[in-house]
Order: sequence, then C-alpha cells, then structure tokens
Amino acid sequence: MVRKLLLASSMLLLAACAREGRIEDGGIVVARSLCPQVAIPAGTGSVTLFDPANSTEQGAIDVTASITNMDDQCYEDTQYVTSAVTFDVYASRRDAGAARTVVLPIFNAAVQGGDSVIAKRVGQVRLDFAAGATRTQGRGQASIRVARSAVTLPPEVRSELTRKRKAGDVDAAIDPLSRPEIRDAVARASFEQLVGFQLNDAQLRYNATK
Repeated sequence: MVRKLLLASSMLLLAACAREGRIEDGGIVVARSLCPQVAIPAGTGSVTLFDPANSTEQGAIDVTASITNMDDQCYEDTQYVTSAVTFDVYASRRDAGAARTVVLPIFNAAVQGGDSVIAKRVGQVRLDFAAGATRTQGRGQASIRVARSAVTLPPEVRSELTRKRKAGDVDAAIDPLSRPEIRDAVARASFEQLVGFQLNDAQLRYNATK
C-alpha cells in the first residue's frame, strides 16, 4: 500500500552539491546538482510499538518496522525541480494472530543549509498483516516540487567559485568557501530531503538507547 507525501512551494528548490570532483588545470572541478541529497535522519529509520504502550521491555515489543530500499528520482524543467523518493517499509509483529492493519506516520522534510527545516509534511504508510503472518511490507513515496530560482547562485558567487586560480596569485591557496558571504550563499541554495518515521519523544529515546 503506497502513501504519498507531497511538499510544493513556488519559492523553494531542494538542491545539494553532488561532490564528484575531477582535477583540471587550475584546481578541482566539483559538479553541483540541482537535486537534493536524500537521507533518513539518524534515529528515525525504525519504529517500535509496545503492548502495553507504557512498557519498553523486550517481551512487550508488539510491532517493529524499518525503512529501507530508498530510491530517489529527480526531474527538472525550466521552472521546477521535482524529487520523488520511494521506499519500502518492512515490519514484523510478535503474535501471528488474526489479520491486522498497522498505520505508521512518515515525515517528509525540506532542510536548507543543513539545519533549517523549510517545510514538512506528515503522511502514512499502511502495513497489512495477513492472518497467521508475522511479517509484511509496505511501499511509500515522498514527493517534493520546488522552484529552480531558489538554488540558483548569484552570478558573482558563481563567478568566484568557478574562477581559475594560478599558482602565485594572492588568493590561490584560499578556499572561496572560507569567505562568509560565499559560504552563506551556497548554504542558502543547498537543500536536503529527509524522510523518516514521525516518532514521539519516547520512541526517539528508545531508538537512541536500544
């Protein structure tokens, strides 16, 4: 069962640097992609449900689930970049009883510059356990469409980053990203797409200590 999460904004473009460098005359060339880096934040890739709910004992574990097989596709046109992430959710339950459906919340967030959440949506993934089965899986998708203009670097910043430097130049050995105005401009135009289980405080603590 697929559940889609969609974030759309005319002012936001998810993007990140795909650091596949090659050495050329004048330095190392780094390709910068308009598409976001996609990741599962630490501690949010799995969830454990307990019965009774207020217990964290091993014997009280009711359902466990984890996100895996994440695949991202990026589509560009003249105005927007659309990022579509698909993933599997594998789950198991303690008791092989009657047929049962478990619905788990999944978040999809756009993060700018590594630390600012610009947009977030919460959707669901449905897991259907057949009668007598202890394992099942579901399929999820998280989509984001954003404007190209938000990740377009200003011409002066782009020029400074791509300018060839020769040995002997005053700034030949200086990384342009060491300049605050350049670093900040690149950060503003760099985004990540983060997908994970929407966990409560108790579930986050459990994941951090298990």
